[in-house]
Amino acid sequence: MAKLAIFFTLTLSLLPFLSHSFSPDTPTDRRILVLLDDFSLKSSHSIFFTSLKSRGFDLDFKLADDPKLALQRYGQYLYDGLILFAPSVERFGGALDVAAVLDFVDSGHDLIVAADTSASDLIKSVATECGVDFDEDPSAMVIDHQGYAVSDVDGDHTLIAADELIRSDVILGKTKIEAPVLFKGIAHSLNAANTLALKVLSGSPSAYSANPSAKLSSPPSLTGSAISLVSVVQARNNARIMISGSLDLFSNRYMKSSVQKAGIPSKYEKSGNEQFVTEVSKWLFHERGHLKAGNLRHLKVGETGEPAMYRIKDDLEFYVDIFEWSGNSWEPYVADDVQVQFYMMSPYVLKTLSTDKKGLYHTSFKVPDVYGVFQFKVEYQKLGYTSLSLSKQIPVRPFRHNEYERFIPTAFPYYGASFTTMAGFFIFSVVYLYNK
Repeated sequence: MAKLAIFFTLTLSLLPFLSHSFSPDTPTDRRILVLLDDFSLKSSHSIFFTSLKSRGFDLDFKLADDPKLALQRYGQYLYDGLILFAPSVERFGGALDVAAVLDFVDSGHDLIVAADTSASDLIKSVATECGVDFDEDPSAMVIDHQGYAVSDVDGDHTLIAADELIRSDVILGKTKIEAPVLFKGIAHSLNAANTLALKVLSGSPSAYSANPSAKLSSPPSLTGSAISLVSVVQARNNARIMISGSLDLFSNRYMKSSVQKAGIPSKYEKSGNEQFVTEVSKWLFHERGHLKAGNLRHLKVGETGEPAMYRIKDDLEFYVDIFEWSGNSWEPYVADDVQVQFYMMSPYVLKTLSTDKKGLYHTSFKVPDVYGVFQFKVEYQKLGYTSLSLSKQIPVRPFRHNEYERFIPTAFPYYGASFTTMAGFFIFSVVYLYNK
């Protein structure tokens, strides 16, 4: 009885965590762990946190060096997202380390990393493993003598009014961000070997990374558009990562501040920070750009049931349903670039699917004159969207002996030649035998 009681106690203790686990049917029903350098960040960055809570996220705030930190228990992850707002932490507490963070992402969970001039080697190593390299100079900051934010004291031009945004409605939303984004922090670059990383907010052509309190003795290692201020990564397992070189980017002070970019007369009463971080976080936590596909089916033209096998040169129809998560429900995904492959070692047929704008994609084609084991394959990858990979195997057989055409039109010349030869031989025989 004692063992049974312990079992039920453990089960009940895990139910709250399991109820928050990621569900493909509701991708945004999530629990997020927020690691902080100091609990004062809860109030100084409250607008960002309140935005997440208002969208249904359950935030669990802890210090980054908390000795009881853990991302999983009994083989189950306790959280579906991780926010690292602890740039100066030298070592995570509890069972958390760089490997645990990477395993968390490898398991399909999402991550936000914010750094600043106090960024530790630990935070930089997490970013490096995600394909992003921060400037090696620990005292370097992003400086822009042309794109700085106008203020009462211009100072060293490290407060930047950035407006080099990625052109992607799925990442930044359909509403254009008019006001510049205030940024003060460190630069990073994308690893050339990482094709999954994208610059969401880039430095202007006049920006560079250097120590603002020292004279330049050599050319900066990072300059111009090579500088990324905020980057995102979508892994092959559809986990999403956001890396920012500025923790202040998320602060209430920057979100509420007015902004005017140097050399531009327009002044905005409110910076674009709040809209920027809100829209990127919607994408990051799969409130936008999250696709699901299913109900892949095929059939012969004129039939209703799905066959177990096709014959070469059969006419077939192909169907698949694709939907996008809108934040509250699944909506039909509408695009004109979804394709299906009829594949055996290489694609024999490649067709673009038509859509009824209600989530159904379809096409029709003729089975190629090659028999073997084929696959219907839908491989869909588009900027900002989760990737889709579906396949269904189907064998293709040749004609049976009694299924060929009785007379093949292309063989008529050979038929004619045969009968002509027989007729000629008959005439020759008659002439040879009976002619004196």
